[in-house]
Amino acid sequence: MYGVCGCCGALRPRYKRLVDNIFPEDPEDGLVKTNMEKLTFYALSAPEKLDRIGAYLSERLIRDVGRHRYGYVCIAMEALDQLLMACHCQSINLFVESFLKMVAKLLESEKPNLQILGTNSFVKFANIEEDTPSYHRSYDFFVSRFSEMCHSSHDDLEIKTKIRMSGIKGLQGVVRKTVNDELQANIWDPQHMDKIVPSLLFNLQHVEEAESRSPSPLQAPEKEKENPAELAERCLRELLGRAAFGNIKNAIKPVLIHLDNHTLWEPKVFAIRCFKIIMYSIQPQHSHLVIQQLLSHLDANSRSAATVRAGIVEVLSEAAVIAATGSVGPTVLEMFNTLLRQLRLSIDYALTGSYDGAATLGTKIIKEHEERMFQEAVIKTIGSFASTLPTYQRSEVILFIMSKVPLPSLHHPVEMGKTGENRNRLTQIMLLKSLLQVSTGFQCNNMMSALPSNFLDRLLSTALMEDADIRLFVLEILISFIDRHGNRHKFSTISTLGDISVLKLKVDKCSRQDTVFMKKHSQQLYRHIYLSCKEETNIQKHYEALYSLLALISIELANEEVVVDLIRLVLAVQDVAQVNEENLPAYNRCALYALGAAYLNLISQLTTVPAFCQHIHEVIETRKKEAPCMLPEDVFVERPRLSQNLDGVVTELLFRQSKISEVLGGSGYNSDRLCLPYIPQLTDEDRLSKRKSIGETISLQVEVESRNSPEKEEREPAEEITYETLKKAIVDSVAVEEQERERRRQVVEKFQKAPFEEIAAHCGARASLLQSKLNQIFEITIRPPPSPSGTITAAYGQPQNHSIPVYEMKFPDLCVY
Repeated sequence: MYGVCGCCGALRPRYKRLVDNIFPEDPEDGLVKTNMEKLTFYALSAPEKLDRIGAYLSERLIRDVGRHRYGYVCIAMEALDQLLMACHCQSINLFVESFLKMVAKLLESEKPNLQILGTNSFVKFANIEEDTPSYHRSYDFFVSRFSEMCHSSHDDLEIKTKIRMSGIKGLQGVVRKTVNDELQANIWDPQHMDKIVPSLLFNLQHVEEAESRSPSPLQAPEKEKENPAELAERCLRELLGRAAFGNIKNAIKPVLIHLDNHTLWEPKVFAIRCFKIIMYSIQPQHSHLVIQQLLSHLDANSRSAATVRAGIVEVLSEAAVIAATGSVGPTVLEMFNTLLRQLRLSIDYALTGSYDGAATLGTKIIKEHEERMFQEAVIKTIGSFASTLPTYQRSEVILFIMSKVPLPSLHHPVEMGKTGENRNRLTQIMLLKSLLQVSTGFQCNNMMSALPSNFLDRLLSTALMEDADIRLFVLEILISFIDRHGNRHKFSTISTLGDISVLKLKVDKCSRQDTVFMKKHSQQLYRHIYLSCKEETNIQKHYEALYSLLALISIELANEEVVVDLIRLVLAVQDVAQVNEENLPAYNRCALYALGAAYLNLISQLTTVPAFCQHIHEVIETRKKEAPCMLPEDVFVERPRLSQNLDGVVTELLFRQSKISEVLGGSGYNSDRLCLPYIPQLTDEDRLSKRKSIGETISLQVEVESRNSPEKEEREPAEEITYETLKKAIVDSVAVEEQERERRRQVVEKFQKAPFEEIAAHCGARASLLQSKLNQIFEITIRPPPSPSGTITAAYGQPQNHSIPVYEMKFPDLCVY
């Protein structure tokens, strides 16, 4: 029967005859349009036949592909496309299965033209919105095949470009078809993302190669349209733009793996470009998820080469700056914590020379200069990200970083690496560098908020350390916080300008909050400035920082009291150079003289007191003639001109405290305070800063107390402070607190539960006791003094004083005039 139907066309089913009629005798004539219209009308009239039409077209196409009749293959695909566009009935799902089967057959072909034909048909299908859902359709094959086409390595460049672009378009079609349809296979699963994302990145990666092979500039616009890199970028942006909160991780992880596998972190240009695309494509509220992924990847690569880690950090820097404009979320402190941890690990690697803590034959040798490059990248990232944060978050970051700085009181036994440097010292330097980056450009109107007590105490405790680099960082950090009007760069050079108006300083009146801050912390700041000036290891940068700090305090935080104290401080620094109890070198003494001259020249012009300005000007002119080595123009130069004989400095070369007190006192300043020499009060903090442990400091304090006591021979030896002693003191204090708490509880309970009569009686008894005490006091104070004649004995043998009036008293003869 089937043989007869095959031979006799009139006996064949109508849908087959209609399908056969759309194919011309010569395939070059193309699709027979009139017959195609008949087939379309039949499919719309009898939708139940649509699946059979699709199956028969699929059968013919497979047969034509096998016989290499590619003209008929193109006609069959064109017919399928038109049927898809026209039919949206409930039976279309079965027709789609036949359609996808034919597309898969074309994609499996080795002919590039058939692959491109199948891709184009699939893209048209992807743009169709289906009315009925499909529960069993799978796109796994298409994801795999399109991804493979994206990596085409055909010998012909033009054909390779077309195949890659077809693969990208196919992936784009799969994404559009499945990304928003919950009934379809989840395209965000790792098995799909691990194919789609690397394929797009691979084409992005070869953009330079494609551009370098373009034949001529005239063809550039045409080539741009056919550029796989631009198409891949658009597809990647579309993919990420459709990503929901829970899918970001699956989309970002393949990017990180691709950059690892192709070693693309070290040039870092492509990696930065990729993450810029990602950060600008995803929704702003998802930015912190990308930051978290990068932080986790940095931790996972903590033992990778320094160049790889540096690339990840720089990418993180770019991504964090973009994320800060949106929503960073809870990852702010997490990011800084991770970066600081990586910084400490890098210091350990540089000191030990290996990733395992000890260099052995099997370990990878670390290049120290690469680790330093990585450390600088981390510090730069910390600064760039912090600069985008609002003030309140920046303050939290500043406190967080400062809490990580190892203080002198917390030093452990010195650990030396192959370079002979202390791990704690390197950690302090790197963290202070990070803090300096964060504080640069920090703007806060209230200094109490910018420099809270706990932060300032920790910062200044490092200002008196023996390491010159650490002291310099602390000074620069203080300058960054105090400079709120951008005057810092105007004091970068120490000089004695005749007219400071050329500096164009921005000066505002000291606010009430700043006055409160200086009342609370001014003596602490002055003490550290004074002691920093006395350090023998100071160089020109230290004196420039000290001058900037003094000048900025005078401009930003000064009232009349602060000006007086700063003048006293600078005169005390002049005395340090003159007396030279510290045995400072000639350069340091000349530098202190020059520092004092530059600052007093500045403050005299800021106060605008003519007599004060005249005195300062006279001393400076005298120094120019007789001792130029005491002025900054001769000291703070590349080759300083010093004098070795500074012991016999005449009075005319010095700024006199009595003269300054006199001229400023006449202008309303506190002359009594100006007459007092500045003497810093050394605290436990200053002693502690140059000690290695708390134990040494405590033993020093006990020893000093025993030596300075005038009764040390009679006093018992000081109790030895041990762990048990401290433990006992803590336990006793806890017990006392418990007793006090229990007593309060009983009192409250008594007043809550006792009857009113009992409470009244208790209060009355207390009132009576108080009244009796008051009567005794009044009697003692009002009663006349006892008679000098003595006492008499009352009953029971008790002596009793007589109250004799004053006019009856007998006074000795010596009291009579």
